[in-house]
Amino acid sequence: MTIDNLKTSSVALGTWAWGDSGESGDGYFGSSLNQAGLEEVADKAHAAGFTLWDTAIVYGMGRSETVLGQVLKRFARSDYRLSTKFTPQAAGTGGNPVADMLEQSLARLGTDYIDLYWIHNPADVARWTPHLIPLLKSGKIRHVGVSNHNLGEIELANQILGVAGFRVEAIQNHYSLLYRSSENAGILDYCRN
Repeated sequence: MTIDNLKTSSVALGTWAWGDSGESGDGYFGSSLNQAGLEEVADKAHAAGFTLWDTAIVYGMGRSETVLGQVLKRFARSDYRLSTKFTPQAAGTGGNPVADMLEQSLARLGTDYIDLYWIHNPADVARWTPHLIPLLKSGKIRHVGVSNHNLGEIELANQILGVAGFRVEAIQNHYSLLYRSSENAGILDYCRN
C-alpha cells in the first residue's frame, strides 16, 4: 500500500559532510565548501541527472538537513527525492519521538514529505517500526528503509510493516568490494527474494 513505486537514482548524494560544525566551509573530512560551493555541487548534480539526496538528523545534529534544504530550494520539489533518517539513539522523550524527529526534519528540509525515511540504527526494531505506519498512511513519508540492520532485524521490520500493507523498500548497510558481510549474512539474497 505504498503511495507510489520507490523511484531512486542509481547513485545518491550523501550530505554527511555538509554543515557539521555550523560554520560555512567547515565540514567533515576537511570539506571546505561554503554555501556557494554547495549550490554549485547541487547544480552540477541536478544537470547530471542525480535526483536522490541523502541526509540524517544526526549529520551535524540537523545542520546537514538545514543546509541541504536551503540548497535544494533552487529546484522544484518534484525534481528530486529526499532521504533522511530517524535515529533511535537521538530520540526524545515525548509521546511520539519518531513523529517528533520527522517534523524537525521536515522543517529543516523545507518540505512536507520525505520520499525515503530510514530507521538509522537498530536500537529496538519492535519499539520504533510501528511508529512509521501512521506516517506512511498520512503521506508524510512515502517509503521506509532500514540502515545498519542485520538480517533478523530487517525481517522483523518488514513483518511489522507488512501487517499494515507496507514493507521495507530499501536497505542501507556498509557494503563494498572490501566489506562484503551483507553477502555472507544473507541480506542480499533476502533482498533479491
